[in-house]
Amino acid sequence: LATVKQVPADAEIISHQLMLRAGMIRKLASGIYTWSPLGLRVLRKVEAIVREEMNRAGAIELLMPSIQPQELWEETGRWQKFGGQLLKIRDRKDAGYCYGPTHEEVITDFARQELKSYKQLPVNFYQIQTKFRDEIRPRFGIMRAREFLMKDAYSFHVDAESMAVEYRNMYDAYSRIFTRLGLRFRAVDADPGAIGGSTSHEFQVLADSGEDAIVFSTGSDYAANIEKAEALAPDGERPAPEAAMAKVVTPWQRTCEEVAGLLKIPLDRTVKTVALCVDDESDPQFIIALVRGDHMVNEVKLARIPGLAGYRLADDGEIRAMFGTEAGFLGPVGLEKEVRTPGNTLTQVDASNGITQPVTRRVRIIADRSVAAMADMVVGANEKGFHLTGVNWGRDMREPDLVADIRNAVEGDASPDGKGTLSIARGIEVGHVFQLGTRYAEALGATVLDDQGKARIMSMGCYGIGVSRIVAAAIEQNHDESGIRWPEAMAPWQVVICPINMAASEAVRDEAERLHAELAARGIDVALDDRGLRPGPMFADAELIGIPHRIVIGDRGLAEGTYEYRRRDEPESRSFKRDELLALFD
Repeated sequence: LATVKQVPADAEIISHQLMLRAGMIRKLASGIYTWSPLGLRVLRKVEAIVREEMNRAGAIELLMPSIQPQELWEETGRWQKFGGQLLKIRDRKDAGYCYGPTHEEVITDFARQELKSYKQLPVNFYQIQTKFRDEIRPRFGIMRAREFLMKDAYSFHVDAESMAVEYRNMYDAYSRIFTRLGLRFRAVDADPGAIGGSTSHEFQVLADSGEDAIVFSTGSDYAANIEKAEALAPDGERPAPEAAMAKVVTPWQRTCEEVAGLLKIPLDRTVKTVALCVDDESDPQFIIALVRGDHMVNEVKLARIPGLAGYRLADDGEIRAMFGTEAGFLGPVGLEKEVRTPGNTLTQVDASNGITQPVTRRVRIIADRSVAAMADMVVGANEKGFHLTGVNWGRDMREPDLVADIRNAVEGDASPDGKGTLSIARGIEVGHVFQLGTRYAEALGATVLDDQGKARIMSMGCYGIGVSRIVAAAIEQNHDESGIRWPEAMAPWQVVICPINMAASEAVRDEAERLHAELAARGIDVALDDRGLRPGPMFADAELIGIPHRIVIGDRGLAEGTYEYRRRDEPESRSFKRDELLALFD
């Protein structure tokens, strides 16, 4: 053991601080860590429970290469699409490879070679293996490292119905895993993201330091991550206009907060205008998305709107060129006219005069449900230094081209299932399950013969657990001012024996070794601290490391036939006779 008292300067969150102080990890390079023997004990405890429950659920363990060939990723189109997180490598023959960030391609290649008949299905393969994703800014220790240990599983099925059954099986297995690990967690409806597929759920460990926002109902078991949580339309009809449209001077006020402050009005009367571009060579688009001033645009929801999958934010130059204004003063009034396409890259010949001109497009207006229900809004005037008040749909500007849920849900919104209202908590994603469908099997030609002798593309499921991330998440959820408070299933040892002045007392040394042997024989994972430290530093290390049970043996206690015992989560120690002490671990 090599513990330290001082908090490392570059450790931002408590799990990173405590893992470094307890000597569990040591940094080798940015986002790359060595696990010490102490840290590895915890990691292996997590890994063992994951493996036991995967085996119990009927999954079959294998091990796939971490280095994957470029041509396999090109078959699925992800060699370029995966982005900068893909660490690309070239060998001495100049052949392209990547260090695997995930294994959909490899397992599907394995399946297309090994699985030939529907009689071999369903089957679920899993591995526990190191992955590498080249994060732009690795941070928070192993919470967002570039190299990490992951359990990934992939199931293959003859049809979607069979896949749905295995998806539920994995969902239940994950619930057992996190329950056995002693973690407080929630399974939430989630967006599939880059992995793809239809249905997916994240398993989130609840912690105030979590990067993810979890939305859940106060009146039901509805739960979703912030990207997926639906924000319902307001009840009732849109109010009738009451105010006339007027231009007001807002010399430097660009944000909704600044404008609302100047006009002394509630923030929810303002509208935020976000300019977007879709750089499609055949059909470029310019879009403005409208959300209420007190709401945030949900980028994932926007990307799910048909035609917006590859959208980007318009830059200041594009906004000036198309609207003659600056971003802080952009608004939806007066957009009936067409504008030139982004970049003016497309041209067409005017049939009436034969002159080649840039292609123009009508600006598409997408309004959030809450904005579509507003009246007498405050919006940008499309003129620097001005905003418009009293703006209404139909009268002052055209109705939106599309009304959709494009904002983040907020505290107090009505629950989508009609039961209660929404609350928001923080969470750390430690597991994710996906119904992939046929995306990868189709791209790689993974088929089996069905009961009619016809080739059928297999349906797939994908199920991941961040094994190393669980260690950090558990610390974020379980710690105090003295150090880590491990759930017992994850602790490096269940019990630590702390002998006082062991080097000078043969009686203390003999009893410490005898008790250690007896507890070990009972199947207790027990450590004997024989480093010869004084009681203060020895006890401090035990608390920092987070061992759930501490037994102190000293000459005075032996003379009285007692042992000092303390649980890590209790404030005071207690004295027990030997039989009473051993009974605690029966």
